[in-house]
Amino acid sequence: MEVDILFYLCIVAFCAGFIDAIAGGGGLIQTPLGLALLPSIPVSSVIGTLKIPAFFGTAIAVKQYLKQTRINWPYFMLLAVLSCGSAFLGSYTLTVVNNEFMKPLLLAILIALWVFTYFKKDFTKKHLTEISTQKRYTYGIIIALVIGFYDGFIGPATGTFFIMGFIFLIGFDFFKASAYAKLINLFTNFGSICLFLLKGQIIWSVALPMAVCNGIGGYFGAKLAIFKGQQWVRYIFLFIMLLAILRFGYEVIL
Repeated sequence: MEVDILFYLCIVAFCAGFIDAIAGGGGLIQTPLGLALLPSIPVSSVIGTLKIPAFFGTAIAVKQYLKQTRINWPYFMLLAVLSCGSAFLGSYTLTVVNNEFMKPLLLAILIALWVFTYFKKDFTKKHLTEISTQKRYTYGIIIALVIGFYDGFIGPATGTFFIMGFIFLIGFDFFKASAYAKLINLFTNFGSICLFLLKGQIIWSVALPMAVCNGIGGYFGAKLAIFKGQQWVRYIFLFIMLLAILRFGYEVIL
């Protein structure tokens, strides 16, 4: 690995960790740039390698968010286990099936969500005053299974999708949604990492330096999000969703 390429990858990892800690979507930065900087390495190996810094950066950000909110640990563990297994299945599916057919559908979903979020100016605040325990578990299980599989199968903007699911379906405020999203995202990353470890597709000489830089970015990103407050985060959130729309739009058109 050339030193200059590794240096650029570490910068990318820091930026991805920083953005991901604020509004999710760090993969929108890390994944395409990682693929561009490592063109001679198989795509599955690059994606497997990038899961390590994503995991580490998310873990650092989680620690900061946990200081701001309380977690229902039995509820979380159920969703975490389901999402981990679903992500493992998604990563396995990726090794045998092309995921290109999903991108037009994701583009349409992202555009609809962006429009909704733009006009819903209080989206970072509690959206639903209260839902029943049955609905909370039902919606939570659906979120864990669907987005967990998506993370293993495609990946970018997983944190953003988790946050939106917890806000709009379960009624969490932004900080609580972020804490749950990042905790569960740890498990979806772990499920994918297990698959890539079994297949020997992680390049540790790249993954470990990027993990350190992603973690540093995650620390400062979480600190900034907490300091600036929820309304400010909305603008970052819209920007990250716009990046996702542009990325999928580019891939669908071409």
